[in-house]
Order: sequence, then structure tokens, then C-alpha cells
Amino acid sequence: MGLVSSSNGSELAGFLLLGFADHPRLQKVLFPVTLALYLLTLLGNAAIVLVFHLDSKLHTPMYFFLTHLSMLDLCFSSSVVPQLLVSLHDPLRAITYGGCVVQLYVSLALGSTECVLLVVMSYDRYVAVCRPLHYAVIMCPRLCRLLASLAWLSGVATTLIQSTLTLQLPFCGHRQVDHFICEVPALIKLACVDTTFNEAELFVASVLFLVVPVALILVSYGCIARAVLKIRSAMGRRKALGTCSSHLLVVVVFYGTIIFMYLQPAQSRSQDQGKFVSLFYTVVTPVLNPLIYTLRNTEVKGALKALLGKVSGVFT
Repeated sequence: MGLVSSSNGSELAGFLLLGFADHPRLQKVLFPVTLALYLLTLLGNAAIVLVFHLDSKLHTPMYFFLTHLSMLDLCFSSSVVPQLLVSLHDPLRAITYGGCVVQLYVSLALGSTECVLLVVMSYDRYVAVCRPLHYAVIMCPRLCRLLASLAWLSGVATTLIQSTLTLQLPFCGHRQVDHFICEVPALIKLACVDTTFNEAELFVASVLFLVVPVALILVSYGCIARAVLKIRSAMGRRKALGTCSSHLLVVVVFYGTIIFMYLQPAQSRSQDQGKFVSLFYTVVTPVLNPLIYTLRNTEVKGALKALLGKVSGVFT
């Protein structure tokens, strides 16, 4: 395979993730901040998953999809952040070939899955606001499981295509990845052959998993906005908007950073700029999602308080 063979045929042991090596002072600050955010990500998302399974009142389609979102954030952070912490602490910043491959496949699959899952969640909100009388019939458990499976399978499919095509490129002995993660754009830059096809394929995949989902979400919220305007009571409007505000905020945070990263021409994107944007959606976004949903949702806050009360009762 081209990735492991250098120009003289010798086998490469792995790669060097340069990360933020050009900013040694920044690295000292990033390590404790990243570690703290990662621990909060684990705690917050694990709490949401646990509360959903323990509280029967949350066994609804909205919280079913929220649980999948939390599991995605847990797995995505764990596929990236531990290696990032090692790179920030270890002056060698090395990653094995196998570790790079696993990170590439897993992180891309999970990120793509989240793109589709957010569309599914917007459809759920559309049915809840625009078809409230038929919500329970339309969003039945079978459809919910089908939509969640579609999101996960689409993520697996895209990573099998994109990651495999990237790993077929001959890198001609280059080992230094100018990033803190093994991802497709960073690895494509290491190739010593024409990468026009790979870049075109990456752009098409970005359109399919970024532009199309955003367009579908905008359509959903356009219908929701029209339905909300027809509600005469102010309380009814606030309730309808309250069911959508958390998801909409998550969509803005997630897609805003991802689109900025992947839909810019490679020539106009500075490497440092790409690293900081990647740092935001790999470290900050996963910890924001549970905060957004818990702070803006009385049901989740109530369930968390009840869970904490039970836990504190056990130790007292």
C-alpha cells in the first residue's frame, strides 16, 4: 500500500503529527484546557445517555435521537482527543500507521454520521411542530430506529470510500502530517502524485454531507417558521420555538465550523486556520451539545437532578 512505502521501498513506522509544534507556549495552555473539556465531554454526554435509559419519561423520539447524538460525541472525542493530548505532551508527536488508519476511518465515520443525524433530528422537530396530532403515529419506534440506522450506515459508507481512496495514495516517504489528527485533507497533502481526483471526491462528499443536509434543515425550519406564525397565542409560539431552539443552536455551531473547514478551496485555507477550526469542532463542539440541551430543556434538567439525587443518596 502506498501509505507505508517510501520512495526507496522502506517501510514507515508511522507518522509525526506536527499539531501546534510551531506554538510551544500555546501547547502548554492547550493541554490542560483540552483535558478539562474532554472530561466534561465524557461526563456530560454519558449523563445524557444514562438519564435517557433510566427515565421512562424521556423515551420519546426527540430524546432517542439526542442519545445517539451524545453517543456520537462520546465516540468522536475519544477517537481524536487522547491522541491530541499525547501530541501536546510528547515532543515526538508520533502516531503509528495503524493508529492513523483507525483514527482516519473512525473519526470520518462518526463525523459524517452526525451530519445526517442532525437532519433526522430536524425532521423530528418538523413533525412535532407541523403535524402535532399525528406525531406519535409518524415518529413511531420503527421509523426512529430506521432513521438512526440510516445515519450510522451513511457514515460508515462514506468513510469506507474516502478513507480507502486516501490510503491508496503514494506518500513517497513523507511522514510529517501538518495537523493534530489523521484526516483526509491533511493526508492528501502528503501525496507525491496528482490528487485532483481525491480533492474532487472530497468536495463532492462535502457537498453531500454538508450542503445537502443544511439545505434540508433549512427547508424543515422554513416549514416550522411558517407553522409557528400561524399560532395565535404567544405561549403557543414560545412552546413551539422552545422545542426547536436547542437543536437549531447545535446545528449552527456544528455546521458553521465544519463548512468553514471543508468547503473552502485548499489554496485559500491557511494550515493554522484549519487546525484551530478543527480544534473547535473536535474538542469544543462535543462538550457544547449536552450543555445546550440541558440548559435549555427543563425535562432533561429535571431528570438529571433526579439522577444526581439518587446518586448522592447512595453515598450518604
